[in-house]
Amino acid sequence: MSPLLGFLAVIVLFTAILVAYLTKQFQNENSNYSTFNQMKTTNTKIKTIEKEKVVAETLNGRFAMLGLIAAVGAYLTTGQIIPGFV
Repeated sequence: MSPLLGFLAVIVLFTAILVAYLTKQFQNENSNYSTFNQMKTTNTKIKTIEKEKVVAETLNGRFAMLGLIAAVGAYLTTGQIIPGFV
């Protein structure tokens, strides 16, 4: 096995482990959601935040951080943000 193939296999394995971990954390937060689903407004009315919106924003933030880590990794290894793009 070539060193590049071994490196890519390690990166793919690391990404799979990270996605599995984030999925588990996401499920735990989803089950704990019921205590944090209400927000008070200024006129003492209670506004209910939809569960799907909280889930979507949490997932969006996690994928954004994963993309940032990937961009830093690409820059450190190749010197370019988008490798091969001139």
